[in-house]
Amino acid sequence: MVKLPISQMKREEVAVMHGQTVLPQHASASVSHMHIYSTDSKQLADVLICGFNLSTLPRNTMFTICVIGIFIVYVSYGALQETIFHKNDMRTHSTYLTLYQFAIYSLLSYFELWAVGVPLKSRVGLRFYCLLAFLTLGTIAFSNASVSYLNYPTQVIFKSCKMIPVLIGGVLVHKKGYTFLEIAAVLLMTSGLICFTMVDVTVQPSFTAIGLILVSLALCCDGALGNFQELVMRKLKCSNTEILFYSYMIGFCFMFSGLLLTGMLVPSIRYFAEHPMETYGYGLVFSVCGYFGVHFVLCLVHSHGALTAVTVTTFRKAVSIVLSFILFEKPFSMGYVWSGLLVVLGLYLNLYHKNRQSWNRFIVHQFQKLGLLKTPLPTILPL
Repeated sequence: MVKLPISQMKREEVAVMHGQTVLPQHASASVSHMHIYSTDSKQLADVLICGFNLSTLPRNTMFTICVIGIFIVYVSYGALQETIFHKNDMRTHSTYLTLYQFAIYSLLSYFELWAVGVPLKSRVGLRFYCLLAFLTLGTIAFSNASVSYLNYPTQVIFKSCKMIPVLIGGVLVHKKGYTFLEIAAVLLMTSGLICFTMVDVTVQPSFTAIGLILVSLALCCDGALGNFQELVMRKLKCSNTEILFYSYMIGFCFMFSGLLLTGMLVPSIRYFAEHPMETYGYGLVFSVCGYFGVHFVLCLVHSHGALTAVTVTTFRKAVSIVLSFILFEKPFSMGYVWSGLLVVLGLYLNLYHKNRQSWNRFIVHQFQKLGLLKTPLPTILPL
């Protein structure tokens, strides 16, 4: 877990979450996995991963640990998720996999609370927790279900564009205005998604629009989840880990009730029992990777900043996509590359907008070091 001052959390959360990955569901660095506690901003924030405090290590050592951790857990997460759905008939049993994930996440978050000595405030804000659980459940359930219908690289690209539903929601719900750079970033991402989808339609013989609908619903739930969780944290004044625990527990109850009422619980249990290693075994490792992967991302944000974190996670996604084409036979087209570059450009344009002043100083300094710039430029460029 990463303990950050709330003011620092606001800056870095916006930078990474709109530039990332995360994941998402839990494999992406989404707001729903940020373990944050209010501390004195003058104190050195502790960076804890699996109980180990990394803040005492040299900066380069911390960077190496975080990068290795990100690649190991996230690449494993993606490969295992695609393996589960590629080798099994999971279309009718993806909801039970989500139930299994929620059970594991509930246990891990409870253990985390116990390890740091955070008391649970039961009966406080139950209606807020129920709504959070519903949004969390929608994010993970729709994302899991989309893998059965959608080409995995397409799903990865779509999940990188969380900013799109956030911006649309801001316009429709909050009547917010956005800058030219933010609109340009969304247009680039949207163009990349459209092009990527068109390539998919052309080269994938089994393409279906159901997958796009499911992953889009997951994105919308994830965008709403981030904004609502921030509101709940301010209103209830409780740690994010506590919010996660109740979200997972209540979400587990929702999903269990839904499977029971629809009659899908027993057939899913029977199917998983017939394929224990490919379902329970892979699902356990896949869930643990998703839970702890975000800790490494947040550690990297804390120690090296949002730009470094986004660069590492973007490269990790590229590796996951390449491995997906190598490990699982699927047709390839260069259109995937150009479409993906449009999305990446949109991500970095949005990240530049969030950190424009520091980026401009860095760029000017580099040009001055190279002797390409003699006259100082304004700190903030006119865009």
